[in-house]
Amino acid sequence: MVHESNARQPVIYKPLAERIPDTQHRDLMKKIMETGEEKKVIQGQLAKTIRGHAMRFDMSNGFPVETLRDLSGGYFNAALAEHTAFLNGVHTHAELSAWGCKYWDRWVTKEKCDFFNLPEGDLGRSSYGPAWTRFPTNDGREFDQILNIVQQIKARPFLRTHEITPWIPFMNASGNPDYKRQVVVAPCHGWIHVHVNEEKKELQIEHRQRSADVPVGLCFNMAQYASFGMMLAHLLQYTFTELIYWITDAHIYESQYPYVEELLSREVLPYGIVTIDTSVTNIKAFRPEHFILSEYSAGKRMNIPTPV
Repeated sequence: MVHESNARQPVIYKPLAERIPDTQHRDLMKKIMETGEEKKVIQGQLAKTIRGHAMRFDMSNGFPVETLRDLSGGYFNAALAEHTAFLNGVHTHAELSAWGCKYWDRWVTKEKCDFFNLPEGDLGRSSYGPAWTRFPTNDGREFDQILNIVQQIKARPFLRTHEITPWIPFMNASGNPDYKRQVVVAPCHGWIHVHVNEEKKELQIEHRQRSADVPVGLCFNMAQYASFGMMLAHLLQYTFTELIYWITDAHIYESQYPYVEELLSREVLPYGIVTIDTSVTNIKAFRPEHFILSEYSAGKRMNIPTPV
């Protein structure tokens, strides 16, 4: 349940009648299908790819949950379950499932984990959760980037160094005999730069994504980093105004082509809104049930395959 309070609202939305349909995600899929470079990828099939793409989401225009297909309910909750689990350092399929995110099983089979000398079901020591919350330091300690970003903005909001990285270079190394890769899937997203305007009490989230499965994973990731902005704004008593989204490698897999063609024939509808439980006072305490999606309309639900 979302509790009302007199606290500053994390996002100030326009009324539904004033929210303009946002076509950026649809436009990206269309651009990839029409101009993308097609080649065989590690998943064993063809994919069309473009490199270097930017989107900017005005949060007053609604919360960026795709409307070409229905992503409410289980899809939305699973995306938030994954994100809040990673904020707490989770890195196994069993832990993720307990949080409500059950789709990692295909990526952490015994065969795939054995290849990296990891236990079955383990994403690895340099996956999102450990990288964000237990980043190794040069003096043998561990650094929690998530707690630090909140503390640092409170103490020194004027800095331009409010950054989080999911990338531990020496733990992601491949082909170097001196270092052992310690992750099954190298982090695809999670480079975050928080821009703060102390005078206006506003913040922007600038997010970079190394690799984006545009019809499927990207939809989840957009919601995750928008929710991160809301959590941070609430805890800092700021207003989250914009999600700036950079993608280095944006792709659509061959097996997804017919589904994307169907999506491109559909109408883009205005974004809905998300409200959060403002009684939560610790970023680690947020759970999917603390977010409510409303005023949301979308096209027919569609299950799109994602190759592993």
